Amino acid sequence: MLAGDYLKRCTAEFIGVFALIFVAGGGAAYAQAPVDLALANGLVIAVMVSAVAVISGGHINPAVTLGFVVTRRIATPLAIAYMVAQFAGAAVAGLLLKWVLPTAAQNAAHFGAPHVGTGATAGTAVVVETVLTFFLVWVVFATAVDPRGAYKQIAGLAIGFTIAFDVLMGYGISGAAMNPARAFGPQLVGDQWANWWVWYVGPFAGAVIAAALFEMLYLRRSEPEPEAVGPPETGLEEPTPGEAASS
Repeated sequence: MLAGDYLKRCTAEFIGVFALIFVAGGGAAYAQAPVDLALANGLVIAVMVSAVAVISGGHINPAVTLGFVVTRRIATPLAIAYMVAQFAGAAVAGLLLKWVLPTAAQNAAHFGAPHVGTGATAGTAVVVETVLTFFLVWVVFATAVDPRGAYKQIAGLAIGFTIAFDVLMGYGISGAAMNPARAFGPQLVGDQWANWWVWYVGPFAGAVIAAALFEMLYLRRSEPEPEAVGPPETGLEEPTPGEAASS
């Protein structure tokens, strides 16, 4: 049963990241403006998070998974399995893009590999990646983890919108990956490793800071809450992303 759960959850994470790289990386080959990239990244995340949240929690990002680890909302062995599935999904999607994209499109966009923008430095890029990922993970915890949040209604949409406005701000500076797997797939197949550490250090740091801060400020309670007065329970429970990932 446990192995089956791992398989189902990791498959969902694999497919989610595969979709992200295939759509965002492929879209980068033909994008005319940053808004095109913002829509490609934001829409695919909004849809895939909504689709797989009840299965795996809809992390679709090793940085988000690390945020769950540091707040003890996912078991470490399962988190490692998630990360393997996420990086594998990115690699397979990148390889498929290499097969289907024309050579000219590959050379123009390098499969959507993030880059340090003109006039920026690796130092400024890693700061931007840290801040943008902080916003992303903060929204994940506020909408999908906090039991008082509006997960059922808006989590996937809110997370997708966050990705979109992050890309609009950061694309010209750091490529706005916010996701080590989002960087890894295109870097691997496009052999684009200049300043590679930016898209691992920044997102992981931003995720840890956001998750730990949200947990400390809003989710840790020093005393139990009083029992709520309301209608009797129905006996039906709908898993949240945090519960789905940690059980």
